[in-house]
Amino acid sequence: MNSKTDKLIELMKLGTISIPKYIFLNYKKLGLNAEEFILMIYLINSGDSIPFNPKTISLELGINPNKVLELINSLSEKQVLSIKLEKNKLGVMEEFISTDLFYNKLSMLMVDMMNDKEEKVDSNLFQTFENEFGRTLSPMEYEIINGWVREQFSNEIIIEALKEATFNGVSSLRYIDKILYEWKKKGIKNIMDVRKQQSKFKEKKENIEIFDYDWLDGDL
Repeated sequence: MNSKTDKLIELMKLGTISIPKYIFLNYKKLGLNAEEFILMIYLINSGDSIPFNPKTISLELGINPNKVLELINSLSEKQVLSIKLEKNKLGVMEEFISTDLFYNKLSMLMVDMMNDKEEKVDSNLFQTFENEFGRTLSPMEYEIINGWVREQFSNEIIIEALKEATFNGVSSLRYIDKILYEWKKKGIKNIMDVRKQQSKFKEKKENIEIFDYDWLDGDL
């Protein structure tokens, strides 16, 4: 093999850079620009204890050393990273880059987004169930409904399943749960899909009204 081939093989053996999808989708919400994001990904993939060595970072990323210092200073001001003084393996005090602040800010962002989603579920879904049932939901029932949301059932389809259960005189989340998973099995994802399935059943059995369809036993 020639020298060019050897160099290519060496490059391929360097490994890969891992970018968690959540970080990739939300780095702008942390106030980071593209250059700061690239540096953070480099630091994240460098491990927990990263020696503060702008020259090394400059060589590996192909960025001017002064630019590296500028980016590190900017990230520090944005409280995304910090410089800590710690003992190295030889027992000598040395400056290290810590990414703890980055993960703290990212976790806070995740909590805020989850809280926003939870509030949306509370207003759009829980109240609807309590109005239909004519009573306050139990903590267990709240958790079951939250579980449906986590399973990617839309508010629209959950409420439609609630209406189906209520029409059949059943005020049971267990019954609604069976309806939802039966719909999922049939590929039903929205109200339009529900109506199509009801129409097919009505065509097969003309003496059964659209809303009198037993989803748990009515396989076509």
